[in-house]
Parts: sequence; structure tokens; C-alpha cells
Amino acid sequence: MNLHIAVLSGDGIGPEVTNQSIKILNAVAEKYQHTFTFEEALVGAIAIDETGNPLPDKTLDLCLEADAVLFGAIGDPKYDNDPSAKVRPEQGLLALRKSLGLFANIRPVKAYDTLLDKSPLKKHIIENTDIVIYRELTGGIYFGEKTLSEDGTQASDLCSYSRGEIERVSHLAFKAAQGRTKKLTLVDKANVLETSRLWRKVVTAMASHYPDVNLEFLFVDNAAMQMVLNPSQFDVILTENMFGDIISDEASVIGGSIGLLASASIGNKYAMFEPIHGSYPQATGKGIANPIASILSAAMLLDHFGLSKEAATVRNAVERAIKLEICTPDLNSNGGYSTENVGTFIEGLIADSSALHINSGNIRVGQSTII
Repeated sequence: MNLHIAVLSGDGIGPEVTNQSIKILNAVAEKYQHTFTFEEALVGAIAIDETGNPLPDKTLDLCLEADAVLFGAIGDPKYDNDPSAKVRPEQGLLALRKSLGLFANIRPVKAYDTLLDKSPLKKHIIENTDIVIYRELTGGIYFGEKTLSEDGTQASDLCSYSRGEIERVSHLAFKAAQGRTKKLTLVDKANVLETSRLWRKVVTAMASHYPDVNLEFLFVDNAAMQMVLNPSQFDVILTENMFGDIISDEASVIGGSIGLLASASIGNKYAMFEPIHGSYPQATGKGIANPIASILSAAMLLDHFGLSKEAATVRNAVERAIKLEICTPDLNSNGGYSTENVGTFIEGLIADSSALHINSGNIRVGQSTII
């Protein structure tokens, strides 16, 4: 298969972790005889600094022409800490999602057996957790009309949804549930919000087309509590934009590090793949950023194009690295493994997944990891 992939590394640790994803995709291409080409473009704070625009026209044009987008992270303290800033890095990401029609964000959350002790939650609570969150991505309060009074003392944000916006992401969630344990949980606030009542009405009507799926409902406050009390009860979660943003970040603590969580943003024509973590500016250039979320996002890219065997190879390599504790300091504080070391190790496993012996000294100096 030939794929032309737009690379938007962005800010902070974005370039460091994205470089490892490219390394892994190149290893997959070589092993399975594919051709992947990569073309980079600016987005976020670095794009503002160079062009004044967080999503330059050149970047958007590249994404519209590419088969897929591999995204890093955006954000910089000079914008984050300035509430008066008129142009912000996050505006570039929101505009990109809207321009590409990326209406569904898919976030897997898994508790790896060998990392159960890394989570702040108790082991018996999180074990066997395996969730996929489907978050609507282009509607709701983030994109609604915003007002600020002339004297700056009153503001409003409109939350708006249509039946069509709800149906298109819900179909994806129902289909995902059919391929898993056939359980779908809609998270809303239907006791208070009119938009949530519309969500519940539309999704309930859709359920008749998926009779094998067990549809349940939870108010978002209860869902947030259940996520830390008994996360393994969930399989597929479906929710609107802001609730999905909050719930998926809460779920990130289950695995022990936000550096493990990948995501895919899907539309009718375009798709983008990115780790859910931010730009982590404090870690920039230190080689301590966990590349696994970005690498697993690359695995989701492979899945999107029907390359299931290739995606499984990547995930198996990641799980082996985790089991052997070849991890960055967020997961192995005493290992001394850098972002580059972890990426190189996983790359080596993909090239020769039958290798059994590991030379830890070689991993740390970035040499061949398999002997």
C-alpha cells in the first residue's frame, strides 16, 4: 500500500514523539513491503511564531491532499499564560478538525497487566479495564456562538447539536460495540440540558437498528465517578464534545501514564491520528517524553487503512516493551531509557519480533536492541 502522510509535529514534545511514530511506520513499511511518504508542516505555537496563523493555509492544503494526518501536540506557555492573547495554538487544532470534517474522536483506554501498580487507582479496581471512548468532535459548546459583553463582565457559550451530528458519530460507536462485548454507554446530562435530551432521544431511536447492542445511559457526573470506582464495567462510551474531553482525560490515569493514550479523529473523507497528551513544554528536549501514545496512534492509522496485521505487530511490540520495562521515566524511573531508546527498541521488535534476548546497555546508547 502507498500512503502519503502529512506530519504536523507541533510544539513542545510533539516533534520528539512524532519522530518515533515515523520510525515505527517506516519499520512496518519495510517489513510488509508498503510505501509510506511523510511531509511535514507547521501547526500551533510554532506556526503562530513563523506565520501569525496557528493553521497556515499551506498546512491545511497539505492535510487536504494527504491520505492521513499524523499529529503531535500543540501549546506553549507564552500563550497558555496570557488570557489576553487573540491568537492561540489550540485554535489551529479546532480549525483543522472542522476543516477536515473530523466528527468522531476515538480514544482506547487499556490497563496493561504489568502497569497496574503505576496507576494512582488500586490494582483490583482497574484490572481488566478495556474501554473505547467515542467523542463527538465538531459540535457542542466548543464550536457554539460565543459572546462577551462590552464591559467584559458577562460571557456566554452556546451548546448546539443537530440530529445529523449525533447520528454520524453514534453509528460508529454502535458498530464498534458490535465488534466488542456489545455494550454501549451514552454519557450525557439529560436531566438538565436540552442538547443531552436530544442525544438520548436520537441514540435511543438508533438502537433499534443495532438489536444485539445493549444500550445504557449515565449522567456525566455519575460516569465520572464510575470511571474511578469501577472502570472495567465500561466497554464503548459515546458522548458529546466537552463531556468526552473531560471523561477521556480522567480515564488516562487508569493506565498509569497519559503517555500511553492514543487517539484517532475520523471524518467521512479524512482522518488524523494523535496522542491525547499535551505539548508538555517542561520536558521539551530532555528525552523523557513517552512516545508510546504516539506510536499507538500510528497503529490506529494502520487499522484505519485495513492494515490489521501491521497494526497488531506494532501493538504487540509496544506490549512487549512495557512488559520488559523498556519505558521512559514516567513508567520506569530507574531504567534510564529515553524517548529515542524506547522508539528504537520497538522498531527493533517490529523488524525481528522473534528475538528473545535483550541487551539493555545497547538500548541506552541507541544501538541495536536485539541480539
